[in-house]
Amino acid sequence: MKIVDLSIFLENDVVSDPPPFKPQIHYVNHTDSFPRLAQFFPGLQPGDMPDGEAWAVEKVELSTHNGTHLDAPWHFASTMNRGEPAITIDQVPLEWCFQPGVKLDFRHLPDGYVVTAADVEAELARIGHTLAPLEIVVINTRAGSRYGNDDYVQAGCGMGYAATMYLLERGVRVTGTDAWSWDAPFVYTAEKYAQGKDASIIWEGHKAGRDIGYCHLEKLHNLEALPATGFRIACFPAKIRAASAGWTRAVAIFD
Repeated sequence: MKIVDLSIFLENDVVSDPPPFKPQIHYVNHTDSFPRLAQFFPGLQPGDMPDGEAWAVEKVELSTHNGTHLDAPWHFASTMNRGEPAITIDQVPLEWCFQPGVKLDFRHLPDGYVVTAADVEAELARIGHTLAPLEIVVINTRAGSRYGNDDYVQAGCGMGYAATMYLLERGVRVTGTDAWSWDAPFVYTAEKYAQGKDASIIWEGHKAGRDIGYCHLEKLHNLEALPATGFRIACFPAKIRAASAGWTRAVAIFD
């Protein structure tokens, strides 16, 4: 069995989110933590412990959307399936999160491009694949090559409403992207909105979840290492009560 890591790091110094939303990780080393250990054992001195060390520990300040994560339908809207209450991350069926994977390669598309249903259909034809229910479809965009650079959040194409619905109508319930968002970067959507004031283009891929409930992975990594098919994806999210998303160590598994 071969396992390919599809997840980015949670770290302080690499751009993975806009500045107001970046993670904050505070590191406490083995020496700095000694007073915390000593409070449990009155009279304990550093010399009493091997190398004078206690433990290493980190305090992490995160949004549920930092790092590689799985978005629940609740993130997209309060309803799904045209009126049902949207499920939260702790309610996502686990069988959705371990299924055969399909990779669509859209790295050639420009930043800000909104992928259409015709684009999806053409790429499936190119790789010779017919979608099956519950397959996990991941989108390889140019953003994957920009992770760690200042333009990462603005890089890559996005999935439009029609492209998303094309997948969902064929039984797909988990999708993913190596970009910051399933939709096109906001900077490009804002330019289009300023011209026509058409609010339907805002977050249109996410909002497909109002019609058919689904989840998607964001900030995947290393998708270029995957073939088009022939692998399974495991992306079980952290079990956070009533949350809109959960962090996941997403991996591809090959027999």
